[in-house]
Amino acid sequence: MIRISNLSFGYKKGNNIFEDFSLDIEKGKVIGLLGKNGTGKSTLLYLLTGLLHAQKGEIRFNGTDVKRREPNTLQETFIVTEEFELPNITLKRYVDATAPFYPRFSHEQLKNYLEVFEMPMDVKLGELSMGQKKKAYISFALATNTNFLVMDEPSNGLDIPSKSQFRKAITMGMNDERTVIISTHQVRDIDTLLDHVIIIDDKKVLLDASTAKIGTTLFFGEGEGNSTDEGIIYTQPSVTGSSILRANRGDEESNLNLELLFNATLAQRNEIAKLFEK
Repeated sequence: MIRISNLSFGYKKGNNIFEDFSLDIEKGKVIGLLGKNGTGKSTLLYLLTGLLHAQKGEIRFNGTDVKRREPNTLQETFIVTEEFELPNITLKRYVDATAPFYPRFSHEQLKNYLEVFEMPMDVKLGELSMGQKKKAYISFALATNTNFLVMDEPSNGLDIPSKSQFRKAITMGMNDERTVIISTHQVRDIDTLLDHVIIIDDKKVLLDASTAKIGTTLFFGEGEGNSTDEGIIYTQPSVTGSSILRANRGDEESNLNLELLFNATLAQRNEIAKLFEK
């Protein structure tokens, strides 16, 4: 669906954020994009949607170079940025003005997503809190039915009940053709949603794997131990003592711990990479 080939990009000459960066993104997946501050997660989302242009390389969405911003690509792409402004008009007027750009926009689905977020349709966008604006905007984004939807820190500003509603809305909005990329530091908000995880650092992809592959390759546990114990790749403090990551010894089942996976991948990148090469 999306192919990034030998991408190089930087805001300043001689200081590239990405260099000879390549990645393939499958359709029909909810993908978590993780990385430290400054690694280029937001920049990558802007490049993927054609809002920024690479100095070298290319990004193709269904065979079309995204920087050309052709109508057939734009009508299949939507981005929810971390910070945004909505006009001081009613949501209905906003929908009437904007929905026609998306051929598969569903007013019925918009109503359903708003109901999940416990939001009425007859609201004035300029009078909403940031959290309420985000819920309205995410509802609109899902209702566009674009095949490619990217979200940058979508759960920021949402209260605890709204984060649960967010997960439900994303699940409702998925189908075999739609790809959703969520870039976030709030990993506990999305760990149960994901089909795939991408971790980037130092201009490289450190991990690019399905959650199924992660589950059969790694075991996430709790207990006593440290990284010098046999078989343990990484540990970090937890309320029960330590969260432990080690190689899966067979058909062991464990719950994905995104925070542990992220920290372990940064700290033990070579060992993690070897496990996924097998």
